[in-house]
Amino acid sequence: MKDRLVYIARHIEQHAQDTLSLASLGALVGWSASYLQRQFKARFGVSPKEYQNFLRTQHLKQHLKQSPEQNTLDAIYAFGYGSPSRIDGTSMRHLGMTPARYGKQGQGEDISYAFAHTPFGLLAMAATDRGVCFVEFGDSEALLVDRLKKDFSQACITQSSQQTSPQLQTWLSALGDYMQSHGPQPNLPLDMRGTAFQVQVWQFLLQLASQQTVSYGDVAKAIGKPKSTRAVANACGQNNIAVLVPCHKVLRSDGSLGGYRWGTERKRALLKWEQQL
Repeated sequence: MKDRLVYIARHIEQHAQDTLSLASLGALVGWSASYLQRQFKARFGVSPKEYQNFLRTQHLKQHLKQSPEQNTLDAIYAFGYGSPSRIDGTSMRHLGMTPARYGKQGQGEDISYAFAHTPFGLLAMAATDRGVCFVEFGDSEALLVDRLKKDFSQACITQSSQQTSPQLQTWLSALGDYMQSHGPQPNLPLDMRGTAFQVQVWQFLLQLASQQTVSYGDVAKAIGKPKSTRAVANACGQNNIAVLVPCHKVLRSDGSLGGYRWGTERKRALLKWEQQL
């Protein structure tokens, strides 16, 4: 089944501008449209149509960047949209890991990283061309680089500078300003890596208000899986984009802190700081 789903995902990538029905996609692997829909979404967290729309949007953005002289409306129609209103505005923040990169640990990708000192300790941020994929606290730069290389063992990882990766530097500065001086909360593009369930949990956390906290059980109910409290806690533990994906906002049902990937003292400090915003 895994190979069939990957085959379907790659077929969508190769024919993103074409009209692709669920029935035609299912026929490629001998599945019904409804069965394909269920299996694809269960595996990757998005439907085949949502994935195709995302690819179209990415292609359109890249085309407009390379050919700014072209009329935008003409480009929209050329890339398979029936009208401008059909453009899917879903970003990587809401899509999560794309099927083509599922389980590849960054194979074939370039990842840049940089460091910042914050009131909550040393922080590393790393990003792909799609957005921020890693924000972690640590005791040393070497330790943080080791974690990054472990998470993305197949990627080409380099330390950035203002010259080589100005976008990452801008994103890191925005996050640093937010934590240092209570500046505006940065709305950065996120390249989340996880299972469909994990991404669903992280997506919910992204919607929380700045001073809002929830319990693990609250999250499980909110995503329609009320018996998955333990799985929600595990998803929070697997989150490797600190602060931007605010798993520190999730507490135990009795209001106590619970665990935190980067230490309970840091979790307490983050919550206290947010109450002052």
